Amino acid sequence: MSIVSQDYLGEVVESSTALFTAECRELNGSPAFGSFVMTDTIPVVYGVVFNVSTRSMEPNRRPTAYGKTEEELRMEQPQIFELLRTEFEVAVIGFRDEEGPRRSLPPLPPRIHSFVNACPEADLKALTRNGDFVRAILSQQRLPTDDLIIAATRNAWHARGYDMPYLVGLGKDLSRLVRDDYDRLSSMMRRITE
Repeated sequence: MSIVSQDYLGEVVESSTALFTAECRELNGSPAFGSFVMTDTIPVVYGVVFNVSTRSMEPNRRPTAYGKTEEELRMEQPQIFELLRTEFEVAVIGFRDEEGPRRSLPPLPPRIHSFVNACPEADLKALTRNGDFVRAILSQQRLPTDDLIIAATRNAWHARGYDMPYLVGLGKDLSRLVRDDYDRLSSMMRRITE
């Protein structure tokens, strides 16, 4: 069962059950921070983009500043761009089995060289129907948790047409998760609605 589309976002180049990294199909063609994505593997793995980077393909070589615009460089030295790659890192928040999307870590990580696509709206809504996706983000150690929760919540809220009762319910779930940190909670909720 392959669900890869011709306009996939990236290809998995590093993988674990909690995180994976994908190289973009096109330079600077990454999904935005906080976007929901999915793999074409069995099981399908869902995640949220938490980091995007562009760098040289050669680990010991950095790009050099030329004092020219990207358009000028593409005209004069197009080979420069063949030596760059854009990658995005994804925090895993769920997987799909025969019963549908589940909000827990998958039994296996996505396979290397599998494709990553944008998460369909129906799956995004199923994964974000309550605050469990926020718990998955908070449980990860190396994530920019507050900013990622804000961006992911905005995307989930947008998929629901900015339904205010949904945001209120998510705010209640979030308040239980961050408990005694009122300042943190109020800052996140304020920033979600900005």
